[in-house]
Amino acid sequence: MIETERLLIRPWREEDRDPFFAINSDPEVMRHIRPSTTRAESDAGVDRQLAAQAEHGFCFWALERKADGAFLGFCGLRPGVPETPIADDLEIGWRLGRAYWGEGYAKEAAAACIAWAFRVLEAPRVAAITVPANARSWGLMERLGMVRRPDLDFLHPALAEDDPLRPHITYLAERP
Repeated sequence: MIETERLLIRPWREEDRDPFFAINSDPEVMRHIRPSTTRAESDAGVDRQLAAQAEHGFCFWALERKADGAFLGFCGLRPGVPETPIADDLEIGWRLGRAYWGEGYAKEAAAACIAWAFRVLEAPRVAAITVPANARSWGLMERLGMVRRPDLDFLHPALAEDDPLRPHITYLAERP
């Protein structure tokens, strides 16, 4: 578990599934990710994180507010997308419920996860990706001190050729 001033970045629990599905059901949250998911797809996402934690020792962890135990979403790390320029890197990602946007939680959590990757995993760099239209996400990447790397932009291999979410931009944080 990673702890910050306001947050616990922790392993997933069974009771996280309901609030995670609520986040994944919000069209505004999912606008730059994919269409809102079904309950089965949302639960499969939790299962993937549990499997990643078991395999790698890290995942997109659950994000909890310390003050009241509220489940805010997730933030964490995973291996880079296979068959892309970041395949050999760690990828940081986050997704928070809309009620928690604009409070600095994503930046606080992401900064802690990047620091953890450098300190514990001794990663040489951490990548972050998003679609060009997701200004909130790439804006956060910039506020984290990450640098845009157009040479590492790619078409996401898991998405159809005509999917408007297929083009991805890449930002990097280099190990200090």
